[in-house]
Amino acid sequence: QVQVVESGGGLVQAGGSLRLSCAASGSIFSINAMGWYRQAPGKQRELVAAVFSGGSTKYADSVKGRFTVSRDNAKNTVYLHMNSLKPEDTAVYYCNVFSASTAWAPPDNYWGQGTQVTVSS
Repeated sequence: QVQVVESGGGLVQAGGSLRLSCAASGSIFSINAMGWYRQAPGKQRELVAAVFSGGSTKYADSVKGRFTVSRDNAKNTVYLHMNSLKPEDTAVYYCNVFSASTAWAPPDNYWGQGTQVTVSS
């Protein structure tokens, strides 16, 4: 089993910055991807940003140029640096880890419990 623990959410004014952190631990042989999703009230969960094992990244159009995802492979940790925050960024942010427990096991998705980010106008 893999444990995923997020931290760093909170309340910030529009234009401000926050950094989210997510650490994965447990039965991890390899991590294919780590990323962040968010879900606002009444909306579907959406991908915000992800970083893949080769180092490539993917961002939602709505956060490009404002958010940066990075990963510390040695610590199995992923970060989301959020700048120029807007009220529409308000949501619960979930960390996702796509990892395999052994060399022959297929990777699976693991989720954190979520952390609230609230941006006031």
